Amino acid sequence: MFDSHVTLLLDAAVSLVNALTDGQRRGKPYTAPRGGDDLTSAVAAALPSTGTSSPPAPPAPLDPEDVECLARTAREMRHVFEAAASGDLDAAADTLNGLLRSTGARPQLDRAPGEPWQVHFHGSEDSPGVGWSAGCAAGLALAAGSDLAGRLGVCQAPRCDRVFTDTSRNGTRQFCSTACQSRVKAAAHRARRTAADSGKD
Repeated sequence: MFDSHVTLLLDAAVSLVNALTDGQRRGKPYTAPRGGDDLTSAVAAALPSTGTSSPPAPPAPLDPEDVECLARTAREMRHVFEAAASGDLDAAADTLNGLLRSTGARPQLDRAPGEPWQVHFHGSEDSPGVGWSAGCAAGLALAAGSDLAGRLGVCQAPRCDRVFTDTSRNGTRQFCSTACQSRVKAAAHRARRTAADSGKD
């Protein structure tokens, strides 16, 4: 569906939103880190390693401005996922257009040694915060502006609002993780057993 670079950007968007926005996760309240080392560590863990080296290169070092930039971007991207999941593509597009403008997102042809040229996305400056924000916004815009907009989802499990990108073949994913899928199946099984048991009385 997406090339490897866009997939990387969508994965980063999902990880940033899930790590840096409040809500619920797997049946429990989730409070995102607010600042300091906890926030820096959460941002660094959410960003993917990149490059063709083995192992891939870790993300570039982050200064406090990068961290705050990515935390703000994560909050904006949550609106995109929620709007797309509810079918409100106008709202998703408004938020994405704002992110694209504020980050100065632009395409550029890049090539790693021994690899073919690929379209990558950069920001108005080379800082990790702006660069990742621009790239994630561009990746989400490519999804929202195509017939793949329905692949941007919010978990349908009770007491979970973590986001995901549906890369399944048939596009029917409903949950952020197998843990939430298992929770829902187990709850449905218990409900059926309770109904069956009460029917015996």
